[in-house]
This record gives sequence, C-alpha cells and structure tokens, in this order.
Amino acid sequence: MIGAKGEEVSAAIGFTAVLGVGMVLLLPVVADLLGLSITDAGVLAGLTVYAVPQVLAAVAPMGLAAAQVGTLVKLTRVLMLGPVCIVLALTTRDRAGQKPGLARLIPWFILGFIAMAALRSFGLIPEALIGPITGVAGVLTVIAMAALGLTTDLRAVLRSGPRAALAAVLSLALLSVLALGLIGLLNLL
Repeated sequence: MIGAKGEEVSAAIGFTAVLGVGMVLLLPVVADLLGLSITDAGVLAGLTVYAVPQVLAAVAPMGLAAAQVGTLVKLTRVLMLGPVCIVLALTTRDRAGQKPGLARLIPWFILGFIAMAALRSFGLIPEALIGPITGVAGVLTVIAMAALGLTTDLRAVLRSGPRAALAAVLSLALLSVLALGLIGLLNLL
C-alpha cells in the first residue's frame, strides 16, 4: 500500500516474525508478573502479538478463556487492516510521486476476504467444501510464506540493519505500553 520495495517488506516481516516469537515466549511470564487476569492477558496478547497463531500460542498456557479473548481482540485488529490500507492508499504517493489509482485504493485481497467472509456467513459455501477449502488455504499460505522467504535477499535484510531492528523493537514496546495503558483504563471504568 505504501510502495515499499521487496527487501523492505521482507525485512519488516523478518523482524516481526522474530519479535512475535519473543512475545509468545515472554507474554505468559509478563502477564503473571503484572498480575493480569486471564481476560487482560488475552487482551494484551491480542493487542500486541503480530500473528493470530502466535496469539494462540502466547495465551495457550493461560487457558481457553485467554485464547478466546486474545483471538477476538486480534481478529478485530485484523479487520482494521482494510480501513488502514485505504487510508494509506489515499495519503501516500508511490515512488514516482503519483497518487494511487483505484486498484491500489481497495486492494484485491481485502475485497476477496470480504467476499469469502460474506459467502461463509450467509451459508453459501456448502459444508462439504469447508474442509477441502481450508486444506487448500493452508497449502497456499505455506506456499506464499515459502515464496516470500525464498525471494528474501538476506543481505538486504542485514543491510536494513540496526535502524530497522530498533524501529521494530520500539514500535512493539510502544504498542505494549499503549495496550497496558488501555487495559488499565478499561479496568478503572
């Protein structure tokens, strides 16, 4: 949406994957040290951990309620990607300084996601197809992740260096502080 180069996207994904694993390992400990309730720990995971599977892994030691809350909060964040992408498309220019065209305004993957969610919600996808579709989706996700990894120039990621790593760590730290502040505020209400 912002016209980032392939190596910039790869570096961002690489940093967030590493930080996500760190969050999976640290979040249960941090939640316990801070004395967070199961609900608050789920909210913290949903607000700070980068990927849905990582949210589930982070809160699994805390039980089903934490997993349900964490998943709900994370999926709400995922739903916000559509509006964020549209705002980014409207407010950024590509590398040539051009305003985005209609194709960039609403990315095809968002339209596809909305269409599939609507079809599934209205029961228009036969139950017999859900299993095979889920299997194909899993395989395609693995292929996409493998393609991303195989096309990643590790030298470019390393060249992004300490500045990019620091930006990723600081953004996670800011997100964590804001999440804990929100949890504290909501507990006061």
